Amino acid sequence: MALPNTETRVVENTSEEINMCLRRELEARILYFANNPDLIDGRLKELDAEWDIERVLEANAAGLSLFGILMASRNRKWLILPFAVAGFLMQHALQGWCPPVPIFRKLGIRTTSEINSERYALKALRGDFDAIGSGQPPEQKVQAALIAVQNV
Repeated sequence: MALPNTETRVVENTSEEINMCLRRELEARILYFANNPDLIDGRLKELDAEWDIERVLEANAAGLSLFGILMASRNRKWLILPFAVAGFLMQHALQGWCPPVPIFRKLGIRTTSEINSERYALKALRGDFDAIGSGQPPEQKVQAALIAVQNV
């Protein structure tokens, strides 16, 4: 059995309804910034600070595990919590799904790829990719391309 692609596994394991909702929200944001290009730089800074689903899952798992270990000092039955969380993390690593994923996706937590899609769209609106002209020598195209995707 092949493991799912790392970049697409969360989206593939998210309901189509939630994926479409996240897509509509993305399109609405891009339209907003197309009409307000002076605000693009600020939105790009916000995207730099946005937590993706992997980071949210890791922080959530760490917090629950620590809580379970702390509570186990009073009652050893609490050790089931960190064991369950470790199992969920393993399931997510292998399949791209675990019980918290649908909850976080409903809350609007996006994948790195989804965040980067917005970033690239905003950079395209801002004109970052216009500098990659067809009349330039390859060395200049490389430099222009690297500058355009800087901080992605």
